[in-house]
Amino acid sequence: MAQAATQSTPTLTLKSPAANVRLRTPWQDAWRRLMRNRAAVVALFIILLYGVVAIGAPFFAPYAYDAADLAHTTQGPSAQHWMGTDQLGRDVFTRLIYGARVSFAVAIGAQIVIICIGLPLGLIAGYAGGTADTVITRVIDILYAFPNLLLTILIISSLRANLSAVVKDSNPIMSQIDKSTGGLIAVFIVMALTYWIGVARIVRGQVLTLKEREYVAAARGLGVKSQRILRSHLLPNVLAPIIVACAFGIPGAIMLEAALSYLGLGIQPPLPSWGGMISEGLPLMRSYPHLIVFPGLALSLLLLAFTFLGDGLRDALDPLMG
Repeated sequence: MAQAATQSTPTLTLKSPAANVRLRTPWQDAWRRLMRNRAAVVALFIILLYGVVAIGAPFFAPYAYDAADLAHTTQGPSAQHWMGTDQLGRDVFTRLIYGARVSFAVAIGAQIVIICIGLPLGLIAGYAGGTADTVITRVIDILYAFPNLLLTILIISSLRANLSAVVKDSNPIMSQIDKSTGGLIAVFIVMALTYWIGVARIVRGQVLTLKEREYVAAARGLGVKSQRILRSHLLPNVLAPIIVACAFGIPGAIMLEAALSYLGLGIQPPLPSWGGMISEGLPLMRSYPHLIVFPGLALSLLLLAFTFLGDGLRDALDPLMG
């Protein structure tokens, strides 16, 4: 009887609750939090839509951006010209599409240039300390002391007066690139000289905190080289603030390009820019409001989209948000 009772006793197999749990990386958790933010999702959709239209500008645009029709100038929206025509009979809708290409080129290119300068300088200043930190910090303080827009105007005015001649004499290929981009190279140079300081300060502050953590001290104790500590331990932990800074920096870059083009210092005609279109339509605003309304709406919507996306990224990359 005892043997039969022993044989009939069921065997229980206990499984760990973690066996069926699929582990997610912090970046996957951040993506899930971002997708739960409706405003950020709508903003991301708008940005992607703008991007697709900008990349496919030759396919979406019904006319050439510099095609003038003097017989149909300053016409209002119609079936032939959805957003009307400007003073030279150029299609406003077409020029808006090509203006989006300029804005995205500035937004992406400027952030790449800013990160390439600000990130290594911030890492060096925060980790090395001493003389390197003092020199880099003093340079940042000096640049912060100047009014940003005034410094930008002074630099780009000087570049606009000298860049074309220097590039033409020294490098015909660069001269052709500068001409085809409508002077976009000068805008990139201005941002490279002035707008890296924000990223450098953020990275420096993060590194000053992170380099005192236990895992960094342990790596130093094991004899790990400084280059590897920067690359493997510090850089991955400053990516989230950099992403947020870039998301908020993109609207500033787009607005700067529009302001410079409005003042005649940015993108040069006939290449369209939203700021240049607003400047050209301002004298005719009362008689032909479509010349300023459509570029203004396109610029405002893109700036709002990047701002809401930046807010969403800031919340999504914060692990305390849940």
